[in-house]
Amino acid sequence: MNKKYSEDEIRTELLEMGEKARIAAHRLAIMTTEEKNDCLRAMADAIEHETVNLKKENAKDLEAGKKAGLSPAMLDRLAITDKTISSMAKGLREVAELEDPVGRQLGEWIRPNELDIRKISVPIGVIAIVYESRPDVTVDAAGLCLKAGNAVILRGGKEAINSNLALAHCLNRAALASGLPEGAVQLIPWTDRIAVNLMLKMDKYIDLVIPRGGEGLIRAVVENSTIPVIKHYKGICHVYVDSEADIDMALKITENAKCQRPGVCNAAETLLIHKSIAAKFAPKVAKILKKRGVELRGDNEFRKLVSDVKAASEEDWSTEYLDLILSVRIVPDIDTAIEHINFYGSKHSDAIVTGNQKSAERFLNEVDSAAVYVNASTRFTDGGEFGMGAEIGISTDKLHARGPMGLAELTSYKYIIYGNGQCR
Repeated sequence: MNKKYSEDEIRTELLEMGEKARIAAHRLAIMTTEEKNDCLRAMADAIEHETVNLKKENAKDLEAGKKAGLSPAMLDRLAITDKTISSMAKGLREVAELEDPVGRQLGEWIRPNELDIRKISVPIGVIAIVYESRPDVTVDAAGLCLKAGNAVILRGGKEAINSNLALAHCLNRAALASGLPEGAVQLIPWTDRIAVNLMLKMDKYIDLVIPRGGEGLIRAVVENSTIPVIKHYKGICHVYVDSEADIDMALKITENAKCQRPGVCNAAETLLIHKSIAAKFAPKVAKILKKRGVELRGDNEFRKLVSDVKAASEEDWSTEYLDLILSVRIVPDIDTAIEHINFYGSKHSDAIVTGNQKSAERFLNEVDSAAVYVNASTRFTDGGEFGMGAEIGISTDKLHARGPMGLAELTSYKYIIYGNGQCR
């Protein structure tokens, strides 16, 4: 990896990777469930057996990260420990136990001319995943894509290049020995940005791109790709406390949605409070949140009820803080709450706390987000929490996947038609 590659050399090798992936995808699509599961279990065993080498390669990334001034939080995400290795292996085995999403019959109907039409789930083909920091994404992404019958091309962040290469080699050796076709799992070995930009133009070979990381990465992928992209830019999530909310429940949900893990995309960034309950609720929630270290930024009405609150700007309503900061607005009615969410939100996850069934139904029907909650925290928007097993990410798109993406979202479908001589 010390050799400097020219753009032409990178392009040539990327095209070879694309060709291998395309051939592998055709073979993967017809592998049986048990064949795929055997490969996943072999990959899990290999990760555990390669513990010493994986940690050795990871140490190189950690040392480089320290020299580059990475934050302790970033270094923690980058580290491969015994616990990390155990978790990665366990994740692969859990994916092996999940129901195979390929070959499901999604529908069937018989036409008046006796054509028997069936809609069947099939793999997408070749998926490229661009991601940052965490080496465990290499394993998660490979396992999920393979179980769904897809070949995968991975491009991790430069800060984890040694870790990712070691993991990819480990996975490939095990999988090939268990019958996985060559090219089913590939990792781009160059840290040059040009490699990503070239890959994003390989629509002849790659069917779908999934970026995982910050908004800057995701926008760069979308702007440069000629391949369909599934993504979410921001997680601007709301909790709306309705006029008929149970105050104790609303306090618990708000605290959990903001504080349980503030740096993730399904954490609440804005709290909306109905004016009729604000005098009772606002001081109580402010006391709890301030105790947890949350900086509050409120509108004029909220600041009349709670002292020592910074004024919220127009920009605050559309900001994903990913930190212990929360913007708060008092609203006159549920209509204003819904309008605010649909205007400023990112169509990710939003919640209402209410005891009124009609208000709950209105919120569910009118808030245009991937996950809409009644009397529960937004923090549940997650493949594991939804019972999907592992997830590949969360989408705020509407085509073709929305919300947490599990195995089923890594498939497409086709129609198969049985006839007995019909001609049109």
